[in-house]
Amino acid sequence: MSKRTIVVCDHIHQDGLDILANDDEIEFINAADEPKELLISKFIPLADVAITRSSTDVDDKFLTAAKKITAIVRAGVGVDNVDIPAASKQGIVIMNVPTANTIAAVELTMTHLLSCVRKFPYAHNNLKNDRIWRRQDWYGTELKGKKLGIIGFGNIGSRVAKRAKAFEMDVLTYDPYIDSSKATDLDVAYTKNFEDILACDIISIHTPKNQETIGIIGRQEIAKMKDGVILINCARGGLYDEDALVEGLISGKIEMAGIDVFSKEPATDHPLLDLDNVTVTPHLGANTKESQKNIATQAAENAIAAAKGISYPNALNLPIKENELPDFVRPYLELIQKMGHMSAQITRSAVKSIRVTAAGPVAKHLESMSTFAAVGVLTESLGDQVNYVNVEFVADERGIDITKEEKPNNSGFTNKVGIKLTTVDGTISIAGTVFDDVVQRIIEIDDYTLDVEPKGTMIFFRNTDTPGVIGDVGRIMAKNNLNISDFRLGRDNKQQALAVVHVDGQIHKKVLDELSALEACISVSYATL
Repeated sequence: MSKRTIVVCDHIHQDGLDILANDDEIEFINAADEPKELLISKFIPLADVAITRSSTDVDDKFLTAAKKITAIVRAGVGVDNVDIPAASKQGIVIMNVPTANTIAAVELTMTHLLSCVRKFPYAHNNLKNDRIWRRQDWYGTELKGKKLGIIGFGNIGSRVAKRAKAFEMDVLTYDPYIDSSKATDLDVAYTKNFEDILACDIISIHTPKNQETIGIIGRQEIAKMKDGVILINCARGGLYDEDALVEGLISGKIEMAGIDVFSKEPATDHPLLDLDNVTVTPHLGANTKESQKNIATQAAENAIAAAKGISYPNALNLPIKENELPDFVRPYLELIQKMGHMSAQITRSAVKSIRVTAAGPVAKHLESMSTFAAVGVLTESLGDQVNYVNVEFVADERGIDITKEEKPNNSGFTNKVGIKLTTVDGTISIAGTVFDDVVQRIIEIDDYTLDVEPKGTMIFFRNTDTPGVIGDVGRIMAKNNLNISDFRLGRDNKQQALAVVHVDGQIHKKVLDELSALEACISVSYATL
């Protein structure tokens, strides 16, 4: 067997390089110091597998040169610099290393938290740089007895909670996608009401970056917080509305903020840097010797496994190969994943089970359907921590039952796929089909028959079937400057109706509150695809 070539595009820890260099079946090229143009023109065409970090964009130029590449390993968590859809179409598996920097991120969070309450960087600078000894200027506060609100209770958030408990803090978490017992088993209070988090003394955020979490803390949320609140973000830039954050810090509403990540990086001229009540670091979440070693060794081992065709650990996609998948199946896989993602957003609560059904020729691919559906469901809460390879393991770890069933084809459609999502708060069923090989449609939601295109921002408004409701909904949309691009209505035999309203723009809590206040409203939710 000829050697497989692995090209390292960016700097990684020496231990990772040693693993690559010592494998007799691998030809290893370290191109980390090469100019990017030379990297792409000379070395990428030689590669069977590439290892990248944030310094190398896996874009059109990169992929055009990647004639032989079958897999790319992102040595780290974030894949913002990787065009995953384009790589998938080219049959390239994209993998990341999602847990190697967990402890580093946890400990950096605690560093910012302690620095904020004791104003450590400013006291340090005052003595060391200014040579001023003024103890009276640096009164801090103690963590003991303070309430810490944690948004997102995954690998990092839960570990921050453990360390905060060691400081004798009261800890409260908000994460609608976990079973409450995950928190309460750690003696951490759990809430489904986001407003409870806003009442905490200190708030730290640990969520993926997606449509639901971008700007999750903005002006309205800050206005409801305690005077003198402390905010921490060592997760993803943009989870806090940075303009609102600056305003809150200037006004004193926010006493201190600890920030490691920014919406646009590098952030060398950001207005946060002009304030004297902020501790800032240049995205150091993974910057420990141990973390860098873990990232490099895992990336190297994963790259070798992929190069040898053994496995694709932490794969974020599946290569689409024309000769392995019938043409008509691919739109159904995409559709069922959208339906899973939609159902998770509509329910926004901890998942207990996922049931996938199919009728017609597409039912022969139920195994793939269930995988795509589960990824769609769990991506809403886990982001890039879940993928097509690990989804069954992740579901099993969380006690989520995934089942599949072939149904008789008596629907009148050539093919029909469905998903039933059961959560701690109830169930939702969604069915769909594909017309003319490419036109995806949602045709059923629970007991309602509709014709909905699964794209964009959708409001799901369930109501008693009485006159004037559509007009009321329209007026609320207009009042909030939301243009209605499509309006679909389904009715049942219980004098109830379900409207699916496509809108241009983002949905804010104020809109949902106003819709909920309508007398005819039974429930309201939204999803973005």
